[in-house]
Amino acid sequence: MKTHWLLIPLMLIISLPSEANRSSKKLHRILLDIEQAKAELSPQMAFYLGDESKAGQLDDVSAAAMAQENATLEPLLQRLQALNPAKLDFQDRISLQMQQAFLQETIADNRFKEYEMPITSEGSFHVQLATMHRYAAFNTAKDYENYLLRMQQVPRVMQQHMDNMRAGLKRGFTQPQVIIQHYPEFIQTYIKDQATESTFYQPFLQRPMHLDEATFAQFQQQAQQIITEAINPSYKAFKQFMVDSYIPGARTTIGAHSLPDGQAYYQQQIKEYTTLDLSAEEIHQIGRQEVKRIRAEMEQIIADLGFEGSFAEFLHFLRTDPQFYATTPEQLLKEARDISKRMDGELPKLFTRLPRQPYAVNPVPTDIAPNYTTGRYVPAPLDSTRPGQYWVNTYALEKRPLYNLEALTFHEAVPGHHLQGALTKELADLPKFRQNSYISAFGEGWALYCEKLAKEVGFYEDLYSDFGRLTYEMWRAMRLVVDTGMHAMGMSRDEAIRLMEENTALSKHNVRTEIDRYIGWPAQALSYKLGEIKIWQLRHQAEQALGANFDLRTFHDTLLGSGSVPLDVLEQVVELYIEQQQAKLQE
Repeated sequence: MKTHWLLIPLMLIISLPSEANRSSKKLHRILLDIEQAKAELSPQMAFYLGDESKAGQLDDVSAAAMAQENATLEPLLQRLQALNPAKLDFQDRISLQMQQAFLQETIADNRFKEYEMPITSEGSFHVQLATMHRYAAFNTAKDYENYLLRMQQVPRVMQQHMDNMRAGLKRGFTQPQVIIQHYPEFIQTYIKDQATESTFYQPFLQRPMHLDEATFAQFQQQAQQIITEAINPSYKAFKQFMVDSYIPGARTTIGAHSLPDGQAYYQQQIKEYTTLDLSAEEIHQIGRQEVKRIRAEMEQIIADLGFEGSFAEFLHFLRTDPQFYATTPEQLLKEARDISKRMDGELPKLFTRLPRQPYAVNPVPTDIAPNYTTGRYVPAPLDSTRPGQYWVNTYALEKRPLYNLEALTFHEAVPGHHLQGALTKELADLPKFRQNSYISAFGEGWALYCEKLAKEVGFYEDLYSDFGRLTYEMWRAMRLVVDTGMHAMGMSRDEAIRLMEENTALSKHNVRTEIDRYIGWPAQALSYKLGEIKIWQLRHQAEQALGANFDLRTFHDTLLGSGSVPLDVLEQVVELYIEQQQAKLQE
């Protein structure tokens, strides 16, 4: 009996690693199959991620292609669901959980026929097509040949999108009229009588040194012909479609609840963007509580400044006093670059690992700036010849207050989106899909967390700037109120605008731009504040558990060390970190 008792655990010791290894191999085979399937379904994304064999292709976005996407992904999802998570190690369990969620979200989006509404207030496929050259290198003749092939496919893609939008019109699945009135002018921006002035022509404006003049001139001639004979007519057709059919036939309601199966659709979007199982009502109440807390902190700063007047009068002062605004685009960009560089110098106090990919501070392109948000981070592949970019909107300077610029910079550049995204791309031990994935609740939650984190390394010394930070936090809290209010509770657009104007120092222009963004992109705006709340909760949990041994730098390394993950997975990551740190203390 004694010998038999000893053999049992020995057999388990020998067999378990082998079984785990087999399960891990099976998982990674399925992940590879999914990656290959997605490359066929979206050659554009595959090319962006480095697959040069897809360089001359644009996606098929027809309804038939969307149905095929589900037909391809559903069996792959079933293969994932057949795996036993208990037989996988920690990171493999995360990969399994995340890929299942991604496939489920894609399948659900297609079942709701989300592709029938491919536009928002600030962007659409016509912008994505016109700017696709920004995500490609132009070093060889083959690069130009592939780009010309993509240009030739633009009319086909435009027509497929319009066909999808017509199907959406028939069943009432459209964007609201009120947020798309500018579209005729928006589309016209990309229609140039002179082909050489077209955005599509930008790669042909300067000849690379290694291309001979005759070859480059031939490419230029082909591009001009495609723009004149194919692209311009397709854009004009899209503009006419918007004027004659889409805008007149679009819905007059603003909430997602008014869409076909709208309540279920909005709840699915909440889950997709927040990764949490919360109802619209629960999120609305969280928002109200946060608004109350932040408002009290804002009132305290007003008192500290000695301002005599109401809260509304103080906001009016901030929105109208020239001292808070740049007078030239160059001044605004210089301010943003100065803040960015000063934060670069503080990063070693917050992290032990920093990314090798740099970032640039550039203006939002002029063709999209009028209807674009205040700032945004534009990532780049790790091996790209271009850096990540922190875009600052220099359009309408009187609506871009300087007191918000610190918070905006820490959110979009460092230690926010750039640092998080660039580090994720360097996690070579993770499956490729995790290196390139972006979960809004994590990414936006992290960036909002970073806005306040900057206080801990000496920023916001100016009280107006600290008020600007609070108004940004209030802005994200108000999103919980107005997004759920409009999409689930019958709140009007005017009421949402009024609430935002009364509680934030955003300019009136920015308020309207933001509200229209939330209307056109249900639930995405919820991810910021809910993600930030979760990150602060996890930090406090770690601080309490580790006490004087809490290390902020290794905590931040841990938050970013598994890539962009759902919030429930982030909880598991931090709990494991706490356990490991406590174990080290007992050694």
